[in-house]
Amino acid sequence: MLSRMALVYAVLARVFHVRVIPWLVACVYGGLRLNVWFWMALDNLAFRRLATTRVKRPIVIVGNPRTGTTFLHRFLVEQGFGVGQHLYRSLYPSIILQKFLRPLLPLLEKVSPARFHASAAHDTNLSSVETDDVAVFFRYLDGFFLYGFFLAWDEKDRLPMFAPETRDTSARDFDWLEAVWRRNLVSQGGDRVVAKLFSTGVRTPAFLERFPDAHILYMVRDPVDVIPSTFSLVTGVLDKAFGYSTLPAPIRDRYNERMYLALVDLFRRFHTDWASGRIDRTRVMVVSYDRMMRDFDGLMAEMIPFFDMQPTEAQLAAIRSTAEQQRSYRSNHAYNLEKYGLDADRIRRDCAFVYETWLS
Repeated sequence: MLSRMALVYAVLARVFHVRVIPWLVACVYGGLRLNVWFWMALDNLAFRRLATTRVKRPIVIVGNPRTGTTFLHRFLVEQGFGVGQHLYRSLYPSIILQKFLRPLLPLLEKVSPARFHASAAHDTNLSSVETDDVAVFFRYLDGFFLYGFFLAWDEKDRLPMFAPETRDTSARDFDWLEAVWRRNLVSQGGDRVVAKLFSTGVRTPAFLERFPDAHILYMVRDPVDVIPSTFSLVTGVLDKAFGYSTLPAPIRDRYNERMYLALVDLFRRFHTDWASGRIDRTRVMVVSYDRMMRDFDGLMAEMIPFFDMQPTEAQLAAIRSTAEQQRSYRSNHAYNLEKYGLDADRIRRDCAFVYETWLS
């Protein structure tokens, strides 16, 4: 972890000319980790149910960012198909610590990293249900968030650091996720997890080996829509935090190319495991973004049996209402591919396997 912290500091100092604030953040981060460790140890004494709680039949939403994962994740959680991970629960996974901090959330919002997100693109705050990858990022300062927001800016391409064949952190990450999920089940009184983990796309076979009763939803959307939308989200955060748009063009171009290749790689790695038969297809349901928008009720009619669940009347009513809203939804977002050095024809060529397998 210290080596990764050193790399982040070098990037912040060299690229963004930020030198003092990272030291303060590092001190806060170290204090947070120590506090979380202490209070999680007390959780084991205060909550006897933790000793017997197991993560059973988790519902896990996988897919590249901007493929509809957040919408589906929040819908399933809001309608009671399982419990999700709120952002503050990922930052402070101790049940005791959460009870102390919950009244302070409005104050903590002022220093939360979520404040850099543009609400029009992705409404985020400490109380919102968010991707579980955040829990791993804040615990270990690792994963695709570290690459996408920081290390992709380095002079040396650091993407191999995050390739499972080079450095496999699956056991470490899955152990932590299980510990966090168990506490979330106890604190929310749930019996089933609904998670969103785009990082699972690059190691789905390993995830299914660790959680063999998991139900995975793999989200697919046209890469020509997905990739520029992801760029807009990520660079929007970077612009607010560090002034992305003010950086020299060569530095932005290098970053954009690396991010593009990384996003294509996220598609490719899941597809390679899917096509090779390494993924148990009985445990995975492929969900089309376009169908989710035009036939949400029909999609849910197939999805709920896949979960081995019986819907309640309230859930069915929510599905019907949401289906009507989805059919009439029109996005106001328009993305300029040239702004990020992207080309639609190149995206279609590089992601031809996505179109041939799932979008034909």
